[in-house]
Amino acid sequence: MTTVAEAAETVPERHYTHHEERGVTPHRSNPVVIHRELTTLDVHEGMNVVEFGTGSGYSGALLSQLVGPSGQVTSLDIDAYLARWAAVIHQGRGVRNVECHDSDGTAGFASRAPYDRMVAWCTPPLLPRAWVDQMVDGGIIVAPLPIAAVPNMTVVAKIVVREGQPEVESVATGGYIEATTSPKGDLDLPGRWVDWENRVPAPSWISIAWRGEDDHLHTGARTALDRLLKNAHTEPYGQIDWPSWRTFAASLTDHRLTMAGLTPDMWAIGHTTTTTAAVIQQDGTILANAPDSPSLTVLRGWLHQWEEAGRTAPATYIPTLVRTGDSWDLRLSR
Repeated sequence: MTTVAEAAETVPERHYTHHEERGVTPHRSNPVVIHRELTTLDVHEGMNVVEFGTGSGYSGALLSQLVGPSGQVTSLDIDAYLARWAAVIHQGRGVRNVECHDSDGTAGFASRAPYDRMVAWCTPPLLPRAWVDQMVDGGIIVAPLPIAAVPNMTVVAKIVVREGQPEVESVATGGYIEATTSPKGDLDLPGRWVDWENRVPAPSWISIAWRGEDDHLHTGARTALDRLLKNAHTEPYGQIDWPSWRTFAASLTDHRLTMAGLTPDMWAIGHTTTTTAAVIQQDGTILANAPDSPSLTVLRGWLHQWEEAGRTAPATYIPTLVRTGDSWDLRLSR
């Protein structure tokens, strides 16, 4: 059996990510986490594997080594440019057991099913029924899944399908770009659940879990974002363990949960209403509409509970898949 480390020694990573003809591919994941997810996937020689998110083609090349000449890999990407170039690069290296297709991976790929293993490098809004239906009994899925209805709150789940039903074996810190129905150009903006965004004078966005209570003009989202951007009260909190904090915040299942990007590369999580707003950023700065904001009181309470819980790691939460129509919603509890 070939290990992921052994496969990585034979696959030239930069040949895929920085190909001299195609150029640099920004749609790629960190090799360290790719190796981690593929180790969790536990691929054996001769298996039939599908991946969602072709990217540069590097992960598909690793899977090609892991399944060996008797196995097959199907690689799907919503971006035809990425899928076509990966296919050409694979062919140039003599890789014959990988097929690349431009397709919406959230529907799976029935023509090559059933699969022994499935891995996703993009985050669907729910665990799709199609993925479960296209797995063999005992098959393993490794995929990022949302743990709240706002962006960037995800864990990577290891799911085993038994008798047509998915069961989560474990979760780990991590997440990937949201799965979208068309190629994504702006990689800094979430692909869904953005309730309002500003493009001038500088990019910013907000996502409110209570969007169902907002009006058709997104007045609640707009004003909440405005309160956090203009003349906001600020106070320091200190160093924050972001994966632990966002997982804890998601586990509260509070419908006032809010995620925002107030500046580039700086996420914020907190509480908003139609009249108040308070969030804490990744750098440990708290922003609120006022020093006596009710949302700030709620946020301080959440942070206190988080500290009292010992800043628990995402892997220590209890994962549960909840059936939602034809899909499953992942929720974590302590």
